Amino acid sequence: MKTCFNCNSTENDIPLIELTYQEKKIFICPGCVPKLIHNPGTLVGTLPGAENLKPADEV
Repeated sequence: MKTCFNCNSTENDIPLIELTYQEKKIFICPGCVPKLIHNPGTLVGTLPGAENLKPADEV
C-alpha cells in the first residue's frame, strides 16, 4: 500500500502525490507538502538527505 513518507497516511486515507527522489518513487500527502517546500529540515529522519535540502525561499 502506498503511504506518505512523512506521516504514513495511506492512499485509502487521503490522496497522495508521487515524487521521484534519489532514483526512487516516494509518496507525500497534501498536508506534508508545505513542510517539503518551506521547511524540509523538519523531514530529517523521514526523508534521507532532508538536511541538505533548502527551503523554497532560499533557492
